[in-house]
Amino acid sequence: MTHRILFQVLLPASWLFAALTLNMIDMKSNDKQTQALLVRRATQAGRFYESNPKVLSHQVDSLLDRHANDSNYTNVAALIVPHAGHYFSGNVAAAAYMAISPEKHYKRIFMIGPSHYEWLDGASVNSEADGYATPLGTVSVDRETALQLIGADTVFTYHEKAHDREHCLEVQLPFLQRRMKNVPPIVPIIISTNDYQKLKKMAEVLKPYFNDENLFVISSDFSHYPAYEDACKVDAKTKEAIMSGDVQRFIAAIEDNALSGTPRLETTACGEFPIITLMLMLNDNYEMKHLLYQNSGDIDNHDRRRVVGYHAFAVLRNANSGKQQAGIGFVLTDEEKQLLKQIARKSIATAFDKQTFDPATLCQHHPTLKQKCGAFVTLNQHGQLRGCIGLLSGSLPLYETIYEMARAAAFEDPRFNQLRREEMDVTDIEISVITPMRRINSIEEFQLHRHGIYIKKGRRSGTFLPQVADEVDWSKEEFLGHCSRDKAGLGWDGWRDAELYVYEAIVF
Repeated sequence: MTHRILFQVLLPASWLFAALTLNMIDMKSNDKQTQALLVRRATQAGRFYESNPKVLSHQVDSLLDRHANDSNYTNVAALIVPHAGHYFSGNVAAAAYMAISPEKHYKRIFMIGPSHYEWLDGASVNSEADGYATPLGTVSVDRETALQLIGADTVFTYHEKAHDREHCLEVQLPFLQRRMKNVPPIVPIIISTNDYQKLKKMAEVLKPYFNDENLFVISSDFSHYPAYEDACKVDAKTKEAIMSGDVQRFIAAIEDNALSGTPRLETTACGEFPIITLMLMLNDNYEMKHLLYQNSGDIDNHDRRRVVGYHAFAVLRNANSGKQQAGIGFVLTDEEKQLLKQIARKSIATAFDKQTFDPATLCQHHPTLKQKCGAFVTLNQHGQLRGCIGLLSGSLPLYETIYEMARAAAFEDPRFNQLRREEMDVTDIEISVITPMRRINSIEEFQLHRHGIYIKKGRRSGTFLPQVADEVDWSKEEFLGHCSRDKAGLGWDGWRDAELYVYEAIVF
């Protein structure tokens, strides 16, 4: 279910008094604010990896040091990393993590792996834990983003049992803790479904986050339990399919391997579904690099009659793709803007007669309007606000968001009576298309006139759209102070210890 956001104005003549209130609130999340932090304990320490902090640090550092002379990249978008015990797959995992440039700083890390214990027929996002513990300390969870994913589509839910003893994400954390100076918050996701349409939906919801600010870590081992030589052949075929970037070829390779009659081959890739989800987000702006392959038979002459395969891949982003994905390169033509205004007006007009229409019929030749992003629809009469409702992020195509928000602004804004048919001729429609929000750590990252601000602390939140800055003569601190005090109710300096997010808007 989407969360509608009411864009409130105290003095209708100006954007200055725009405010944001949440129409729907996750009460469980809010109640949690007053409770002690919930940290998922290190359930696999002493099993998949060393439990002693000093020994663990030494072991992980030693693995990373093996790849000290390997190439690293500032444009790593995603990694595919094994998740067996560090003794067996640690060298391959280290090759993946050493591909990340130490100069690169990410806002968050989406950690996506398969379920080894629970069948979900979907994906579980850990929105309850505030952090994940390892012997090396606690890694924070970005619960805000986790909740946004769950709110975006029912394919994402939260199931405690999918996370409480799952090892595929936990074993990655010590590598992140030793490779990065400061590990950004993580978004832990467990995928467990073979429904291709659901995997496509997951990719659609995740794609706005697949930008230069974030790193995606996909956890997967490969062939399970064939003999050494058979594993090498099977895993080579799987590798080539992944390198092709063609998700259908990858699926076909998995199926061919299963039907090959290879003795004792139970699975080709236990992280098949997370890998499919990643591949569905890729296009020509990304390059797949293979970093290393080993299997358990390569480790100290381990039993080669029954092995598990391990690959490390890095997905590199081309120079322009990050900007496009982040929404900076999102552009609407004049024709597309007029189409959206036409959809908004027709949505309201047909509602008077209790009718509907399909806005998709107007957008068949405009793929930009099918992208998922938030939007506000504002109704004004003679320069005075008559209604405004919108979404800061969207799970529907843009044209559908405009269709729904136009009706909501006309008939569901609780601050106004429902719009009457006779008012339509004097009602102006303004649309603000919102790019994906990103969290900032310093107001130096906030740009007046370009960015909108969203301030959140506990149960309180508030926003100013970017165009508010055009109506006033405020500094950054004053802009944040007014939003914090007048909109979020946090007081003039409340923004200083609150969560800050920025976004951009295309207004027409």
